[in-house]
Amino acid sequence: MTVAESTPAHAPAHVPPLAARVRSVEGSPVRDILAVTARPEVINFAGGLPAPELFDTEGIAAAYQAVLTGAPAQALQYATTEGEPVLRAALAARTSARGLPTGPDDLLVTTGSQQALSLLATALVEPGDTVLVENPCYLAALQAFGLAGARVLAVPGDADGVDPVALDDLVVRERPQLLYTVPTFQNPTGRTLPADRRAAVAAVAARRGLWIIEDDPYGELRFEGERVPWIASLDDARDRTVLLGSFSKVMAPGLRLGWLRAPRELRRACAVAKQAADLHTPTVNQLAAARYLADNDLDGHVARVATAYRSRRDAILAGLPAALPDGSVWNRPEGGMFLWARLPDGHDTTALLPQVVRHDVAYVPGAPFYAGVPDRATLRLCFVTQTPEEIGEGLRRLGEGLAPGPTRSATPAG
Repeated sequence: MTVAESTPAHAPAHVPPLAARVRSVEGSPVRDILAVTARPEVINFAGGLPAPELFDTEGIAAAYQAVLTGAPAQALQYATTEGEPVLRAALAARTSARGLPTGPDDLLVTTGSQQALSLLATALVEPGDTVLVENPCYLAALQAFGLAGARVLAVPGDADGVDPVALDDLVVRERPQLLYTVPTFQNPTGRTLPADRRAAVAAVAARRGLWIIEDDPYGELRFEGERVPWIASLDDARDRTVLLGSFSKVMAPGLRLGWLRAPRELRRACAVAKQAADLHTPTVNQLAAARYLADNDLDGHVARVATAYRSRRDAILAGLPAALPDGSVWNRPEGGMFLWARLPDGHDTTALLPQVVRHDVAYVPGAPFYAGVPDRATLRLCFVTQTPEEIGEGLRRLGEGLAPGPTRSATPAG
């Protein structure tokens, strides 16, 4: 008998568990819904997807061709963590032209603005720290701060956004590290924080000692009304506000190009965190974006996109009274991609979603967007992905899915 034969067999040791931070954070319900509703016949109001037929595919392809032909060695090589100088210079010029003096060294290019959120969570948040968010809040921000181990609290507000008085009270009581906000055409609600409230929020941050993360992926997609200045441009907030930007909604999300503008010490900390995450954002994408900005009129392209999106917003506003139950209310965003609706008390949009999907249409229930107790009667509709004709058909299906039989009318709020 050999030693191997005489030795008792042992069961394999248990595989060590996953880290607690990933076990405690849920996946994205939006991504789950998109997977379930991927069938081409589904009219999907769930995803925050720009309209692909409006991408400037020829201009972007030409920019890549020019870069790969003119400077292939540079385009396919490693780059600096901070980002390609030519792109940072172009971004600084665009930011300065919109009222916030910015130099190239004020910026860090990121792999989408979602990475910027993750870097800031790494640089600013210790496990157990308190982070304040809007109510409801951009879902992926809740994920980023949750993975960092933050205690996430929602700031009370209303149809205009964060209430500065409530913010001040919460800061005094909870001593948070930062406030995260999407003040212009917010995701998920589409609302915009008025100028006077932005000034009040900046004053609270200056008086109480608070970082502000101002996320602005949608601000250029304005259909009507006057542009509201960034919080980052206000004197009270200049030294404590991080401004995030992105090409995802104005050029193409597949480029995965975002950036952050931050005070020097914090920007350097984010650069160190980025080195550990991915070294740098893809060089070829950065150079192609810079070439596109040099050769094309991005502002003119965005204006054309916004005009198309306005017609789609108008189409969804026109169709909602017949699609939603009596007593429903919704807002009228001045830009962006999203509309927020609330069904009458007693409706649960999460429970209703499966029966709605059976009618080949989808939305995102509002509950996952809340850091605290959710309002289960709410839902988010993205109105930019479909044409006005498809929106009309989608709302017809939505009405059937929510209330089979004759459709009923409702009154918009505000």
